[in-house]
Amino acid sequence: MLKQMISVPESAYMYWKETVRQMNHIGVGSLIIIGIISFFTGAVTAVQFAYQLSGSYFPPYLLGFVIRDSMIIELAPTLSCLVLAGKVGSNMASELGTMRISEQIDALEVMGVNSTAYLVAPKIFAALIIVPPLIIISAFLGVYGGLLAAVNYGIAQEMFEKGLLYMFDPFNVVIMLVKAYVFAFLIATVSCYQGFYVKGGALDIGKASTRAVVFSSILVVLFDYLIAVVMT
Repeated sequence: MLKQMISVPESAYMYWKETVRQMNHIGVGSLIIIGIISFFTGAVTAVQFAYQLSGSYFPPYLLGFVIRDSMIIELAPTLSCLVLAGKVGSNMASELGTMRISEQIDALEVMGVNSTAYLVAPKIFAALIIVPPLIIISAFLGVYGGLLAAVNYGIAQEMFEKGLLYMFDPFNVVIMLVKAYVFAFLIATVSCYQGFYVKGGALDIGKASTRAVVFSSILVVLFDYLIAVVMT
């Protein structure tokens, strides 16, 4: 599928227009749910870790340190992309599956249009462009949620901010962005493949959407481990 996708577009403007539409669908359409989940993930992590710190000899500023690195390295990219696999991945598979079953893809091919490049490439490129900014926003909202939860728990804001600056390693941001690009590619390609090559009827579209979510989620978790092993 990827090999067939790489070709010179008949109309670069139409491809770019479709890519922008997919960016709006993936990014803007998922911003609210990603923001809510990230905010409360950071808040819950802060409360639970603050509970573990209470009564111990560890300094309270470690809370900010833990929330920062947890959100940047693991929670923001992995959790957000698992959510995207369920929301965006299933939608991609359903959209392409419906076009395949209704013979719209066959009609494009009869007209001489490279259907793989026209339908699949904009989705993959849009995911690669818009998912990393979503992950960055997720990390910021998670840290901010952790800050509000920590202050509400009784930890001074100055202590939390001190932890945010404590032993900061910029390479962690690189790891987060690598995960974002890899996960975005996996979600888009797996979902498009499942939808583009679906066979049967309406029931098979639902099965393809389910496979897209399951396979992409498994691959996200698997490559999360592999990236962690290779880069750390």
